[in-house]
Amino acid sequence: MTENNYITFIAEVKQQILRSRYQAARLVNREQLLLYFMVGKQLAEKVTTEKWGTKVIEQIADDLQKELPGLKGFSYRNLHNMRQFADEYSAVQFVQLLTAQIMQMPSAQIQNSDNQHLTISQLPTGQIGQLSTAQFEGLTPELFFGVGFSHHTLLMNKCKVWNERLFYLQKTVESHWTHEMLEWQIKANLYQKQGATIQNNFDKTLPKALQHSSTLAFKDEYLLDYINIETDDERVVEKGIVNSIKEFIMKMGKGFSFIGNQHRLVVDEDEFFIDLLFYNRILKCLVAFELKKGKFRPQDAGQLNFYLNVLNDTERQPDENPAIGIVLCKEKNDKTVDYAFQQISNPMGVAVYQLSKELPQHLKNVLPDAQTLQQLLG
Repeated sequence: MTENNYITFIAEVKQQILRSRYQAARLVNREQLLLYFMVGKQLAEKVTTEKWGTKVIEQIADDLQKELPGLKGFSYRNLHNMRQFADEYSAVQFVQLLTAQIMQMPSAQIQNSDNQHLTISQLPTGQIGQLSTAQFEGLTPELFFGVGFSHHTLLMNKCKVWNERLFYLQKTVESHWTHEMLEWQIKANLYQKQGATIQNNFDKTLPKALQHSSTLAFKDEYLLDYINIETDDERVVEKGIVNSIKEFIMKMGKGFSFIGNQHRLVVDEDEFFIDLLFYNRILKCLVAFELKKGKFRPQDAGQLNFYLNVLNDTERQPDENPAIGIVLCKEKNDKTVDYAFQQISNPMGVAVYQLSKELPQHLKNVLPDAQTLQQLLG
């Protein structure tokens, strides 16, 4: 076997393994969602007919733990979420069909020879393809079963309007968002900001083939809620981003990798420093971020244009596209940005950032709230 054939063989086997793992994970998730739906439906019926209250559901959670030590996912809170889940999607016909088929099966049929629950792919599901109702227009089995239960719970609680929930379902499945990423995108109001694009000069400075993808690569507003600082001082914000660089990159979008902060440029023995320098694999170019406290000023564009000229002349590789610059400021006036960009020869945009002054979630239960603190201080 030649070396090339061997490398190709390994690559093919790797892809098959990854594909199989992904398919297995999808099937496990489908079974879990159907199980939670069935349990939630039974709970809802009992709560209605038997007048079960909070104490009974708490007792159910405790008894399940005794019957199945180490059982996960059936806490009181999760049982409550299952009931909500069943109530919410009780009108979705493909879910009703699948759960009815499982509940009507004898126990011997539901388990295979390895005592594992029968996978959804083994059920006669050819008729479930497009069954949905007007209330859940656009919901398909691929979307419904494409996200985990924690995603569904988050969407039920945060997105009461169906079109908004459907939007986040589609984005989660397309981009494989984690629960944390989905929560952040909801908090950042991605649905409400559809169509909002970063103010830029890409149509005048980039090849036509790059203009659309470059516009999509950047946001008009960056929510830096994970930094949790009380000031918008440039160096403090920069330090906060660098200390949380994984969070920043994850929420920037696709293809970004971090090169460094205070990236040094030398021009005739004079030193200049770019606040944050990235590389984008999709755009195939360097991306320079300049942080500015307060409002955007025309000289900010001139400074960034200078940096881009130096990057293109000294660091840009022959197969790379022109470097792009982004001024990230606290606020901006669109007309001022337009005038500042008129004589700029390099591609750049201006976005704003928003800081959170709330305590991080993991500290909220550690420190006393304002009222308690006031009482302690007399």
